[in-house]
Amino acid sequence: MEEKVKRSIRTDMADESRVVGAGARARTDDGGFGEGIQVEHDGDEEVSITRVHVNTPEGEQKVGKPMGTYITMDIPGIWQKSRDLYEKSCRMLARELERLIHIDKKDTVLVVGLGNWNVTADALGPRVAQTVLVTRHIYEYLPKEVDENTRPVCAISPGVLGITGIETGHIIKGIVDNVKPALVIAIDALASRNMSRVNASIQLANTGIAPGSGVGNKRAALTRETLGVPVIAIGVPTVVDAATMVSDTLDLILDSMMEQAGQGSQFYNMLSQIDRDEKYRMIIELLEPHTGNLVVTPKDTDEIVQYLTKLVANAINMALHENIGPNDVDRFIQ
Repeated sequence: MEEKVKRSIRTDMADESRVVGAGARARTDDGGFGEGIQVEHDGDEEVSITRVHVNTPEGEQKVGKPMGTYITMDIPGIWQKSRDLYEKSCRMLARELERLIHIDKKDTVLVVGLGNWNVTADALGPRVAQTVLVTRHIYEYLPKEVDENTRPVCAISPGVLGITGIETGHIIKGIVDNVKPALVIAIDALASRNMSRVNASIQLANTGIAPGSGVGNKRAALTRETLGVPVIAIGVPTVVDAATMVSDTLDLILDSMMEQAGQGSQFYNMLSQIDRDEKYRMIIELLEPHTGNLVVTPKDTDEIVQYLTKLVANAINMALHENIGPNDVDRFIQ
């Protein structure tokens, strides 16, 4: 009999890996999650932060991500569109981004908006690139007008292979070679393993990014190795696949049944022994012939992506320019 290939759970979120997602059960005595992985928790109920540090090749294998730092901000109340929560999220995201930036305050930064501007769920990157404050041209053509506390920032939205016929990585590499930025900040849409995180979480990583990862269409990676400069990735999960929806629904049913059965009962013990990762892989195998590579996004994605565009652009502005602080939220956003 031909052995079935185990399919991995689709997620771009580092803290959703099997090892980190196992939570306290995976935690070792030294506060880590096994060899080469350290996890920190910060924030509060409104904006919670998880920092995953992958420090060794062993950690890479466990998490399935390159060595580096991955910071995830969860904003469960983002749907309420509270002004206070919005400003708080901008400040906290800017603070986390600043921690990953290790360049001189006068060095040039290139902001890259990855994605397809014609598809709302994939338009976050291009919209941020259009919204973020750019100043490099002022340094070049109007140097006397430059504020001493700003840095040279430029932005580009290169489109996708299906629109341009050119690999995104090749376009960015050409720009980097000519503009010579000290840092690239790339923004893209991601996929999450959890429905509740769609359009409600933001991930930062200092390891770069593979364009198209959110819909399982990865292109050439944008990393320090490929571009020759550090790359910080900012991603927002905007989609989940059909298998995730089915799996999460079954998880809710199982949790409800376990609660009704009562801890310690035979039925409870039987349900608790179900391998939920294996269940997820089985769902993928069953659905694939019928749904193919189906991904979905909420019906109000237009509105929430615009909200997230301003949030991410504000955070980038505050992190890159010394004269832009928490009191300037939306001041430089159109």
